[in-house]
Amino acid sequence: MGPTALQNQDSALGSRVGEYRGATTALLFDDVQAELEALHSSAAVFDLGYRAKLLVTGSDRVRWLNGMVTNNIRDLAADRGVYAFLLNPQGRILGDLYAYNRGEFIVIDTDQSQVEKLLSTFDHYIIMDDVEVKDASDQMTTLGVAGPSSRKVLRGCGIEIPEADPLQIVELKSGPLQGSCVRGDIAGYESYELWLKPADAKKLWDALVEQGAKPVGYEALEALRIQFGIPRYGVDIRERDLPQETEQARALNFNKGCYVGQEIVERIRSRGAVHRKFSGFMWANGDGVTPGTKVHLGDKEIGEITSARLPGEGHPGLALGYIRREASVPGKEVLLGSTPARVAELPFKL
Repeated sequence: MGPTALQNQDSALGSRVGEYRGATTALLFDDVQAELEALHSSAAVFDLGYRAKLLVTGSDRVRWLNGMVTNNIRDLAADRGVYAFLLNPQGRILGDLYAYNRGEFIVIDTDQSQVEKLLSTFDHYIIMDDVEVKDASDQMTTLGVAGPSSRKVLRGCGIEIPEADPLQIVELKSGPLQGSCVRGDIAGYESYELWLKPADAKKLWDALVEQGAKPVGYEALEALRIQFGIPRYGVDIRERDLPQETEQARALNFNKGCYVGQEIVERIRSRGAVHRKFSGFMWANGDGVTPGTKVHLGDKEIGEITSARLPGEGHPGLALGYIRREASVPGKEVLLGSTPARVAELPFKL
C-alpha cells in the first residue's frame, strides 16, 4: 500500500513512519506519552488517510446494503452514520465499516487494508440490483482532530463546528476548508474527522499545528484505542470471530430484516450467549504481555490477548482479548502468560 495523501505531500512528516491499516503514515512524531497527553488534555491532529471511502450509488443502494450488513441502513437519516459488520453466511466477520447516508449515495468508510475484500464480497452479491460500489479514496482524504480543545483549535483556523451527534456529518460551508466534518462516536470523548480534497491536506495540517494542535502518530492513537476498549479489525476482530463475541452491540440491529449471516446472529441471541467474550485486562508490572499471550485461570487456559499497552511511568499495563464468558468478571485475577493481572471493565477506568 502507498502513502496517505498527507504523507505523499510531506514524506518527512513524523520521526518514524510505517504501514498502518493498509497505508504508510506517521507512527510517531515526538514522544508517545506526550502525544497521548495531548489527546487527553488539549488538542491533537492526526492523519486518517488510511481510511478508504467507497461510494454506493444506484436506485437499489439502500435496500441492497441493508441486506448486506448487520446494522440498519434502511432507516438511516440523511447525514447520519452507523457502525456495522459484513458477515459471511456462517456469521463470521469479513470486515467492519461505517456507512453514512448522503442522500443520493451512501459513503462506506473503512480501512484501506479491507477494501479489496469488501469490494470482492460486494461484487459477489450484486446480481440484478441497480447498485454500483466505487472506490473514491483518491478523491478524498481525512484528518482527525481530538481532545477537549479541538473546537477551539478548529475555530482558530476559521472552521466553526456546530453541535453534532456522534456519527453526524456537517458541511463546512464557510472558512478556508470546503468539505465535511464527522463527529466521532467514542462516548464522552470529543473528536472530529475532516473529509477534504487530498490537495488541501497539508495546508490544513499546517494551520491546525499553528493553532496549537499537537501532531500525533499511530503509536499514541493505538494506546488511546486500547484504553477506550475499541477492537480493531484484523487485530482484535478476526474472520473466525462471531459478532456477539466482540461485545460490539453498536454494530447490530435486530429489527432491520434479513441480511447475510443474520440467521446465525439471531440464533446466538435466541440461545442466550456465546462462550467467549471480548474483555479488558490490567496489570501493574511486567512487559511479557503481547498479542497471542494466553490467558490462564489457575492451570486452565481460558483465552488470549489480541492487543496490549505495556505499563509505563504513571500507568498500568492494559490489554484486550477474548476470555471464557464465565470468567469475564471484573476484578477476577488471571495470568497473562506468567504475569498476574485482573479482568477489567471496558472502557478502562484509570
